[in-house]
Amino acid sequence: MKWGPQVSDVDQSGTVIEQREYTDEEMHALIDGTMTDFDEGDLVSGTVVKVERDEVLLDIGYKSEGVIPARELSIRKDANPSDIVSVGDAVEALVLQKEDKDGRLILSKKRAEYERAWSQIEEKFTSGENVEGEVIEVVKGGLILDIGLRGFLPASLVDLRRVKDLAAYTGTRLEARVIEMDRNRNNVVLSRRVVLEEGRKYERAEILGKLQKGMILPGSVSSIVDFGAFVDLGGIDGLVHISELSWSHVNHPSEVVKVGDPVNVQVLDVDMGRERISLGLKQTQEDPWKQLVQNFPVSSIIEGKVTKLVPFGVFVELGDGIEGLVHISEMAKGHVETPDQVTQVGQVVHVKVMDVDLERRRISLSMRAAAETLGIEIEIIGAEILEDEADEAEVIAYIADGVADEADAEAFVADEIAAETELVAEVAVEIALEAELDAEVAEAIAEVAIEAAEAGEITGDEAAEAVAEAIEAEIVAEEAAEIAVEAVVIAAIAEEEATEADAVADIVDTIADEAEIEAVVAEIVAEEAAVEVVEDIIAEAELEAVEVIVEAVEAEIEDEIAAEADADAEPAAKPKAKPAAKPKPAAKPKPAAKPKATAKPKAAADAEE
Repeated sequence: MKWGPQVSDVDQSGTVIEQREYTDEEMHALIDGTMTDFDEGDLVSGTVVKVERDEVLLDIGYKSEGVIPARELSIRKDANPSDIVSVGDAVEALVLQKEDKDGRLILSKKRAEYERAWSQIEEKFTSGENVEGEVIEVVKGGLILDIGLRGFLPASLVDLRRVKDLAAYTGTRLEARVIEMDRNRNNVVLSRRVVLEEGRKYERAEILGKLQKGMILPGSVSSIVDFGAFVDLGGIDGLVHISELSWSHVNHPSEVVKVGDPVNVQVLDVDMGRERISLGLKQTQEDPWKQLVQNFPVSSIIEGKVTKLVPFGVFVELGDGIEGLVHISEMAKGHVETPDQVTQVGQVVHVKVMDVDLERRRISLSMRAAAETLGIEIEIIGAEILEDEADEAEVIAYIADGVADEADAEAFVADEIAAETELVAEVAVEIALEAELDAEVAEAIAEVAIEAAEAGEITGDEAAEAVAEAIEAEIVAEEAAEIAVEAVVIAAIAEEEATEADAVADIVDTIADEAEIEAVVAEIVAEEAAVEVVEDIIAEAELEAVEVIVEAVEAEIEDEIAAEADADAEPAAKPKAKPAAKPKPAAKPKPAAKPKATAKPKAAADAEE
């Protein structure tokens, strides 16, 4: 077949048209020489020649215009083609199909932009640079940013704290950092929290450096947990433990504060290494106990009711819920073995205020001092002094010291366990956050996969696999969250046990001190009792000695009287026999009675012994 004009011709402008004949092969070669050579997946450039509602026609120098479907114009869903391109615009596109079932050339503008943007984002990911993009969509679990491609920003990484209303960010431009890229899944994960934390890093360090114990700072409640409330101090959070929220008992922090409440807190402790701040809310409020105790000044004598008997004394209610302790050594003037020897629960007694400890919230009372001031005597029922009381008291003091040492050791171990458990809780929370992030990413991937499957970009099996991975990641996140909650609860319990162990150790130390005091008192009492017994024995011995001496003197007097009577009676009975009686002095029994006088020094010696 012949092509071209058969004769020479001149057009109206005077141009001579070459007269030549072309074969079919020559004509096809000429046409092919004017067309662009490309393959599927190549990037091509062209000019927009037509814009319609559902597609755009692009002239790339091919035998027919390329078609860009509306969904391939932009990463934004439901975008209007006329808002993106106009006729005459130069556009770069990626070849999806050189010829579809209708023989059309199918192109994609958004995929060409994706290819260009991926390399740029990858460079920033490697160097740690930030990216910026507009929030174009709110999806389950986060936001989609236009950074040249679709970047997923999980809800947990949008701000320093989890944001409830993500829709408020729609249309705003955010600066974030790429924390994960997966080319196989076309997945880019962003984090804005990292950028915010870095911005506050120096601010946090500066705040921590300025904080000191006892400072009063304003803040707002940022979150509430079972074991306390976190307070934002303006760049850094501190924890108010549940025991530091109120002077009265609190079952749950929500009874005292709510999220967003402005509060004034006192700095209790600052851990520079772990960047942790312990705060107290009740310390900024007036302690009602301190106000009530002003009604009971030191040295005042008050009537109170005995509420409880303990081995080391009794507790007495003074009124308005204020109780004081009467130590067993202050119950009576004499030695008191047990408190029930002096008083009973419910009995009204007079007590004298000896000391008020505002820091420890304790009042020391004395029944003995009150009795001395009022001039009354306190009876001790069944008071008996035994010599072995001092030994028993020493044994008790020794045992109490051992118990105190054991309690201190248990308290130390409990503190260590609480610290380790708290660390485990922190790790569990971090794991839960990572698992939650993985779940959010997996859900976003699954949504993208489903969209891609609907668009025919990937197979249904690949989409199903992505959905399965998302479900599995969500299950893992739920399990990790449960573990984190359990760890936090265990940490709170361990901390409470450590606090109780410390309290028990303090009580045992007090008991040990009291036992030592009792031992000293018992020794003194025993010594006094021993002195009294010796004095009684000496007095009895002296009395017996005096009685013996008196008896000896009386006996000697009687013997002398009897001898004199005998001497007077003999001359009256035999007056003529007087010469024969001369030897009488030799036989006179008086000298035999003299030995009675020797009993006097013997009795005195016995008395002295």
